[in-house]
Amino acid sequence: MESTKSNPTLSQDGFWSRLRSGLARVPVIGWLAGGLCAVMVEYFLGDALSYYLGLPKIPVLFGFVTMLKKPLLIPSSTAYVILVYLIPLVAVGLLTAGPANRLAAFLHRRALWLSAIIHLVLLYTIIHIWSDISDYRLLLLKLTMIAIMLTLSINVINGYMGEFSCSHPGFMALGAYSASTMTLILFTNDKLFGPALLPPALGPYCYPLALIFGGVVAALGALVVAIPSFRTRGDYLAIISLAFMFIVKSVIENLEFVGGPRGMGSQPNWSNLPTVFVWTVLCVWVINNFVRSTMGKALNAVRDNEMAADAMTVDTRKTKIVTFMFGAFWAGVAGGLFAHVLRYVNPGTFGIQKLAEILAMVYFGGLNSVVGSVVGAVSINLLSEMLRPLELFKWIVIPLLLILVMIYRPTGLIAFREFDVRKILRPKQ
Repeated sequence: MESTKSNPTLSQDGFWSRLRSGLARVPVIGWLAGGLCAVMVEYFLGDALSYYLGLPKIPVLFGFVTMLKKPLLIPSSTAYVILVYLIPLVAVGLLTAGPANRLAAFLHRRALWLSAIIHLVLLYTIIHIWSDISDYRLLLLKLTMIAIMLTLSINVINGYMGEFSCSHPGFMALGAYSASTMTLILFTNDKLFGPALLPPALGPYCYPLALIFGGVVAALGALVVAIPSFRTRGDYLAIISLAFMFIVKSVIENLEFVGGPRGMGSQPNWSNLPTVFVWTVLCVWVINNFVRSTMGKALNAVRDNEMAADAMTVDTRKTKIVTFMFGAFWAGVAGGLFAHVLRYVNPGTFGIQKLAEILAMVYFGGLNSVVGSVVGAVSINLLSEMLRPLELFKWIVIPLLLILVMIYRPTGLIAFREFDVRKILRPKQ
C-alpha cells in the first residue's frame, strides 16, 4: 500500500487542516498581537519594502488603490500585503496561541471591564500606528468610525424596532450644526459669530458637552417627528421621515445665522483619533446594552407583532418614541464629530446621497445585529475608497454587490446575532 508521504495531495490536505486547526485556536488577543506586529513591520520597514518591490510609496489601502490605478503593479502590491500583513499576522497568531490563550483565560476569570480595556488598548495602538503613516488613512479611519455610529443608531430603528426611517441625515445635520454653533460661539474667534465668549483653552475640555448638546437637539427633532409619525406605519412613516430630512435641509439652507447654503466652517480641530475612537466605543457599548436590555426585548416584540406586544402590557407607543429619540441622539453625536473632523459642514452633505450611504451600510451588514452594523460600515466605507480609481464605475460595482447581498442574504451579511463581549474575549479550546 502506498504511504501518505508519497501522496502530495494527502500531505497538502493535512497541512491545510493543521493550519485551519491552529488558526481556530488563536484568541482575539492573539490576533491583536499579530496585527500589532504587522503594523510595526509596516511602520519601520514599509518604505524599504515598497522601494525594493518597485512601488512608488507605501500603499494606503492594502494595495487596492495602487492595483486599480496601475494594474502592472498588482504582483508587487500583492507581495507587499503578504509580507507586511499576512505573514506577520498568521505567524504571530500561531506562535503565540498558547500564551495568548493562557492570558485570555486569566483575564476571563477577572473583571470583564479589565479584559475589554486591554483589548481596546491593543486595538487603538494598532489603528494609531497604521494611521500615523498617512493623513489620508487618519481621515478615513475617523470617517469610518463615525459611519459605525450612524449605522448602529439607524439599526436600532430600522432593525430592532422594525420601522423604516429616512430621517437620519436630518438628525446628523441637527447634531453637526448645533455642536458647531456651540464651539464656534463659545470658544472660537469666528468671522460669522464674532469673538469667543469663553477662553479658547477651555474648548477641548468642553467639547464632549458640545457633542452631547448636538445629540440632544437631534433627539428633540426626533421627538417632533415621532409624535405624529408613530400614528402611522410602513410606507407612511418612511414618507414622513423623508419629508423631515428635506425640511431640516431646507431650513438650514435659509438660515443665514449658520451660513445658509454656503455652509459653516472653521470648526476647531478637536475630533482627533482618540476622541473619535472613545466616542465610537462608547456608542457600541451603550447601544449594545440598550438592545439587550428589557427595552430591547420590548423592541423585538413590537417589531414582530405590535398588537401582541400591546396585549402583553408593553407600552408600544412610548417604546417606539424613546427608541426613535435614542437613535437620533447618537446620529446627532456622530454629526457633531463629523463636522469637527472635516471642519466644515454644508446643507448639501445631508441629503439623499448621505441617506443612501447609511441605508446601504445597515442593510449590507445586517439588521438586528451590532456586529453586522460594524461590518457593514467598515466594509462599505473601505470598499468605496478602494474603488475610487474606477470613478463612475465604482457606482456600478457597489450597487451590484448590494443587489447580490439582497438576493442571497436579504437580511444582510450578519443579521440577528447578539454581540456578547464575554464570549468574544474568552480563550479558544
